[in-house]
Amino acid sequence: MEPLFIPVKTGEDIAALAAIANEVWHQHFASILSPEQIDYMVERFQSVPAVTGQLANEGYEYYFIRVGEKNIGYAGIKPEAGKLFLSKLYILYPYRGNGYASRAFEFMEGICRERRLRSIWLTVNRYNTDTIAVYQKKGFKTIRTQVADIGNGFVMDDYIMEKTVEPLKD
Repeated sequence: MEPLFIPVKTGEDIAALAAIANEVWHQHFASILSPEQIDYMVERFQSVPAVTGQLANEGYEYYFIRVGEKNIGYAGIKPEAGKLFLSKLYILYPYRGNGYASRAFEFMEGICRERRLRSIWLTVNRYNTDTIAVYQKKGFKTIRTQVADIGNGFVMDDYIMEKTVEPLKD
């Protein structure tokens, strides 16, 4: 079944997204980050207040990835400086490996073409090897490393990856 990409708009939507974020982060990052850092990052970046602020004040857009009647994940993006920042792309564990991430990349590439953005870029934890392999398979290249202090004694130790999006031919 092909996924739909549904804009996150209402308070109810934001609460549903935050619940998915909490589940995915605690499953996926448990082998990479401490439980304390996961809790801190979810609260700081993917809680109801954080997502509400990102949507209202920071230029972010969030989309549920919906299959049938179920939100199985979400993507968070932000157009900036001629590029599309892929802030978040998370799919609930039981739905991984079904091509939904590939559909999400196609969706984002379509946004790039519509808005005349030349590439998609993202940050990924350097120890998140399975995800890095997926990004590489999708054509992303590592362009640099970054260590960012996110407060409370925690850092994000990331690769910055980017993929050029070919414009539509006229």
